[in-house]
Amino acid sequence: MTTETMKETEKQYRIGDFAEMTGLTSPTLRYYEKEGLVKPHRSENGLRYYTDQDVDWIKFLLHLKGTGMSIEQLKKYVDWRAEGDSTIGKRLELLKQVKSDFLKKMEDLEHSMTILTDKIDWYQGKKDGSIKDSEDFSSYLDAMDHQE
Repeated sequence: MTTETMKETEKQYRIGDFAEMTGLTSPTLRYYEKEGLVKPHRSENGLRYYTDQDVDWIKFLLHLKGTGMSIEQLKKYVDWRAEGDSTIGKRLELLKQVKSDFLKKMEDLEHSMTILTDKIDWYQGKKDGSIKDSEDFSSYLDAMDHQE
């Protein structure tokens, strides 16, 4: 099968269908195109279309974005990826930095979850009477710290 024949049989999606498949909006896809993150194909009459490979690419970008990677970082990654294996070191360093930032955010979220859980437990204790009305939250936390 020739490349041309494969192109003809490859499933093509218009921007609305592609947006629905990826969970993005058409304006977001146009923005990603403007930023160079995605390069839609063009039909003979100039209309955008996307393929299953583009679906996989968007899913990958969304995974990276989900780690907290900024649009600027995504653009660097995409550019470096397009340049080939000579940029593997740059991509590796970028991904390590993103991972480090992500782990810090996770740590901050875990701390916030601890505070939220403690506050819920304190209110529950107030509600069910296991914590005296006169005990404030900071005293409750001090007591919790001494139990550990």
